[in-house]
Amino acid sequence: MSKTATKKPARPRGGAKSKLKAPETPGNGEGAVDLASPQLEEAPPPYPAEPAVESITSEPKEPAAAAPVAQETPAPPKKRPAPEKKPTGPTINIAQLQAMSMVDLNNIAKEMGIENFGTMKKHEVIFQILQKNAERSGILFAEGVLEILPEGFGFLRSQSFNYLPCPEDIYVSPSQIRRFDLQTGDLVAGQIRPPKEKERFFALLKVEAVANEEPDKAKDKTHFDNLTPLFPNKRFLLETRSDELSTRVLDLVCPIGKGTRGLIVAPPRTGKTVLLQNVANAIIKNNPEVYLFILLIDERPEEVTDMERTCRPAEVISSTFDEPPERHVQVAEMVIEKARRMVEHKKDVVILLDSITRLARAYNTIQPHSGKILSGGVDANALHKPKRFFGAARNIEEDGSLTIMATALVDTGSRMDEVIFEEFKGTGNMEVHLDRHLVDRRIFPSINIELSGTRKEELLYHPDEYTRVVVLRRALTGVPPVEAMELLLNKLKKTRSNIEFLLSIGAA
Repeated sequence: MSKTATKKPARPRGGAKSKLKAPETPGNGEGAVDLASPQLEEAPPPYPAEPAVESITSEPKEPAAAAPVAQETPAPPKKRPAPEKKPTGPTINIAQLQAMSMVDLNNIAKEMGIENFGTMKKHEVIFQILQKNAERSGILFAEGVLEILPEGFGFLRSQSFNYLPCPEDIYVSPSQIRRFDLQTGDLVAGQIRPPKEKERFFALLKVEAVANEEPDKAKDKTHFDNLTPLFPNKRFLLETRSDELSTRVLDLVCPIGKGTRGLIVAPPRTGKTVLLQNVANAIIKNNPEVYLFILLIDERPEEVTDMERTCRPAEVISSTFDEPPERHVQVAEMVIEKARRMVEHKKDVVILLDSITRLARAYNTIQPHSGKILSGGVDANALHKPKRFFGAARNIEEDGSLTIMATALVDTGSRMDEVIFEEFKGTGNMEVHLDRHLVDRRIFPSINIELSGTRKEELLYHPDEYTRVVVLRRALTGVPPVEAMELLLNKLKKTRSNIEFLLSIGAA
């Protein structure tokens, strides 16, 4: 055989297997697919699985019908907040209740249906009235002076009870104190709520006013210790009537200015209380914009009542001689702190204190023993706080003033009183000395003209007025106290005012 007859046909170069074309489907429009390729068999489908396609294209089945089921069993609607209950009871202010008499309070308790009110004290009747009004959904308001305790919370004390702790005091939380920058002595007013379970006091619900201003506005103030003190340069005119000679003599001999720190040095039974009453009434009449405190420490109860009735509308705060020394100290500190807060708000404040000697005695009694005892049994550290009280009087450059007129007892036979007076002697910028010899002659006011006077008095007088006062002083120098006061009183009785009297003297 030949070589050409035995030659095998050649294989194709693409491999041993041949490629097969898939039959074209009409309208498919796709190219040929290699069925022998393993990669095309293992590749994932380019579209979602059949159930997902059916969920889109086919009709919804029963398990997928979530919307109709939700419509058959709708979710319970959200509860709307209950509308606030409108108050049905009357609006009561605690300060008004505290200022009422027991007869008026008993009538209110009877109308409200309170039982056994006849056997209750005033505090208990007020508390029951407040509780009854709260049960009727009435609105309760309160106003008081804040006292912050060492624990951080505070209470609103009432002026009607001389800032004594009582059952109807209003609790003030530490968060409210921090939020509104409150201090002891701030006058706070707001809405209150009745005590809850296991609570004893009414609580402040909303602060509406601080020092009769908006709470946010009241925070814009300068602390009292950062204010600038000045000499008094504006005078309190004390002259009221032509026959009121005590205040006329004070205007001529020792004038009182805004910011004066004055001391009335008085032996027993020399008319110091009457002199304070005349000064208080003169300030009320001639300077109605001034806020006046009358602080009576260790005094007789009948004098307190007389002062309250003769010096309205001044704020009379008292702690009588039958009260403990701690009570004297608490009252004095509440009054001075309230006065400081008012001065921070640019008010003119006057405090008439009777007496600073007994206040110093109270501080000496409660002062812990330090081992350093002065003559008379006075502790060396006991007089710091009374001096701080007296030293708070000052005229403020930024506006406002604090004036303090305090009585100091001498010739009482007590060595302690003498030591206290010596400690305060020279700390004031005005002194009035009352003379026992004038009282024995029944000459009032019993002022020793030679020993009495005011520092920097030229700042308080008009220049022409000051010139004539100097002439008067020179004329009375060297004259015995009794004759000097008799001469001055005789001249004043012949004139209708101090101006007329000074014009009759003539200039130097």
